[in-house]
Amino acid sequence: MPVEWAWLEARRRDDVPDRGLKLPPRGGCVTLLLHGLTGSPAELAYLAFRLHREGRAGVRCPQLANHGQPLGVLARTTRRELYESARQAFVAARDEARTRGAPLVVGGLSLGAILSLMLAAEFPADVAGVVCLSPTLFYDGWNVPWLRRLLPLARFTPLKNFSYFREGEPFGLKDEALRARVAEQYAGMSLRDSEGAADLGYAHFPVRLFCEMQPLIERCKRILPRVTSPVLLVQAERDDMTGPRNARYIYRRVASERRELIMLGNSYHVVSADLERASVGDHMLRFCGSLQAAGAPVREKAVAHA
Repeated sequence: MPVEWAWLEARRRDDVPDRGLKLPPRGGCVTLLLHGLTGSPAELAYLAFRLHREGRAGVRCPQLANHGQPLGVLARTTRRELYESARQAFVAARDEARTRGAPLVVGGLSLGAILSLMLAAEFPADVAGVVCLSPTLFYDGWNVPWLRRLLPLARFTPLKNFSYFREGEPFGLKDEALRARVAEQYAGMSLRDSEGAADLGYAHFPVRLFCEMQPLIERCKRILPRVTSPVLLVQAERDDMTGPRNARYIYRRVASERRELIMLGNSYHVVSADLERASVGDHMLRFCGSLQAAGAPVREKAVAHA
């Protein structure tokens, strides 16, 4: 994962497409799914359409703050902007759930899972369940370079404003065909040309953005005991970015009486699109279905699946 250096202007574009998904409910739960940092709603599309088709769920998968904009704009996104964009999407989903009398499930991939937990902690009475896919509290996966583990120190230097990691294989994917598609897309991107980021995410990760997100992650750790809704955690055993420690840390610290930990043996970080996406979809359909049947947050004995 090489480092590239540049000073990028924060010049917004008005023609960036909004790739957010909104699928109307047909009698099931209302579900809010949040993508990961530098990602896009496309990484959750398979699960969104499956929940809608088979679970009759209403699904909202918004594009988070400044995603799809030029890289220099994304790099200057603050943690408050990011959380506020998730919060606004949550309020819209909550209003829809209230209108329809349906349970509201929040979830997401990677940092999207962290934002979901924070929403559940802030609005415990409104969240029927939380789905955490590859939650990201610690960058400790097998493919994380040693340099990236020193990034918290970059918060205190001006170098963070010029530094960008270029994403390298396997891009969080064990699926070789999908990995090749992402590699082809990223090959056409440069620091000054991130055309297509609204569709498949960015080929670069701004160090400044990573540093900005660290206080948000630390806050999430502190407020995990406020999460009381049922929680479903899905984690790849061989996650290349964030190892099993992440899901286990959350499992031990949330106050939810019902919590499940599903470990996957044939996926990397992007479990929503990788080889076991069908299994992830099965678990989410079962989880949401149980909440729909109960009509309210369910309190059960915690259970872990090794």
